[in-house]
Amino acid sequence: MSRGPIPRKTVYRLSLYYRVLQRLRGNLIETVSSASLAKVSGVKPTQLRKDLAYLGHFGTRGLGYSVEGLCVKLVEVMGTASLQPVILVGVGQLGSALLGYDGFEREGFEIVGAFDLDEGRRRPGKVKVKTMAMSALPDFVRERGIKIAILSVPGHVAQEVANELIEAGIQAILNFAPAVLQVPEHAVVNSVNLAAELENLSYFIR
Repeated sequence: MSRGPIPRKTVYRLSLYYRVLQRLRGNLIETVSSASLAKVSGVKPTQLRKDLAYLGHFGTRGLGYSVEGLCVKLVEVMGTASLQPVILVGVGQLGSALLGYDGFEREGFEIVGAFDLDEGRRRPGKVKVKTMAMSALPDFVRERGIKIAILSVPGHVAQEVANELIEAGIQAILNFAPAVLQVPEHAVVNSVNLAAELENLSYFIR
């Protein structure tokens, strides 16, 4: 049994642990100690044990954690036991690249719909998902029960589009737009600001 709602920062770390465990499983490693898993994940062992406590009782003193057992539990808790449907809004160069990326399905997510103001514009590369008009978005989201959206629109329209997504029933947004989004308490936004990340790296190589 878990201990109730899991804090957002803990959810992020659980996702990180899962990716480390996937690599261990791929190398046919059956058990891992909390110290080893914490070191590879870049956290302290006490933090890792605190995070995993949300999953219930795991691990055996002196033996560590079962890699397979922990993977199964994390998939169950993170909601990726089956492919999670996702929509993408904003099919420009970045959006088209994200649509062409085949790694999402390996991680338990499937982009099932793409939306843009100019749905008929020719897109670069091979895109498996048809681009639809923004007017079709609300019905598409509600009929399919979609809760997650990827946002890759220009910054000046990002808030307006985010409002439309929330109104349609989206509860989580992965935001690539260069804008700080304001959403209701029941929704969550994770922002990926590529320019800011590059600036951060530039600072550390000076």
